[in-house]
Amino acid sequence: MLRWALIFLIVALVAAIFGFGGIASGAAGIAKLLFVLFLVVFVVSLILGLVRRA
Repeated sequence: MLRWALIFLIVALVAAIFGFGGIASGAAGIAKLLFVLFLVVFVVSLILGLVRRA
């Protein structure tokens, strides 16, 4: 999931360089959403791993 967020971030940066504002903002929004989703899944799995260990 983090890989997809980075891919969309790169697409957004390339689109912004070439002046495609709509595509860049859409790709950046998707990248932000995927990154937040990755963080939530990471924190939940970290907490579950600590609970199971105890």
